[in-house]
Amino acid sequence: MDAASQLLPDVPLTDAQPTRAPPAPTSPAMPTASPTMDREFIERNQIVERYLAGRLPPRGALEFERFCAQHPDLLDSIGLPARVHAGLRLLEAGGKPEPWAEKKRPVWEKPPVLISFAAFAVVLLVTSAVLAMKIGGRDTRIAALEKRIAEQPLSPATSTRTIQLVPARGGPTKAPAVIVGGGPVQFADIKVDLSWSKFANFRITIDREDQGRALVLHNVEKDSNGHVRFAFNTSALGPGNYDLTFQGLTWRGEPVAQAWATIGIQR
Repeated sequence: MDAASQLLPDVPLTDAQPTRAPPAPTSPAMPTASPTMDREFIERNQIVERYLAGRLPPRGALEFERFCAQHPDLLDSIGLPARVHAGLRLLEAGGKPEPWAEKKRPVWEKPPVLISFAAFAVVLLVTSAVLAMKIGGRDTRIAALEKRIAEQPLSPATSTRTIQLVPARGGPTKAPAVIVGGGPVQFADIKVDLSWSKFANFRITIDREDQGRALVLHNVEKDSNGHVRFAFNTSALGPGNYDLTFQGLTWRGEPVAQAWATIGIQR
């Protein structure tokens, strides 16, 4: 195998070549000389076409590039710039990007979009942290309130307040007849004037307005002055208005409505 075949081992030559005498046999110790890369060799073996088509072996491509670096005028003589321009026009006509053109990035990979996403992530993280702190504090307060409601603590009364109450006879009332509390905790002693009623025993129901029944007292006996009495710690009831209903009890224990009153509780 001659040196030219080693430079172009697998590419058949299309140009007609003159018949050459077979090379003289060489001694095994004598190295084979590389073919001379010149204009004639390049034209005869279609080196430019094979190089552009990527069909030159690595050694041949390296030798051709080295020769072009030493003889740049060859590029003009073989019309390489015109070929490159023609190839670029074909790429443009086919809608293909130029080989050195930067590939288009997706919108989400562009720096402004990435910066916006990063800033949004930071804001979201800070907001989440603030909300977590607020929720944690709220949960703590709710737990404390639930514990307080469950325990229903009573504050000790520092004084006793006696209240004379004249109830209405015509039906339930809305405006409080008396306000209890609003200062130090008191023990409210309520005297309800029912001297006009023929009943001796009464049932007292206490309802918190717009919520529900708070208390029922059975068989409260009228005293010698005609008063029905009951007392309570003002811290035992929450703030708001409470409707009182007084029902006389027959000898069979049947309730008969007699009077109504409303009292207010303050804290």
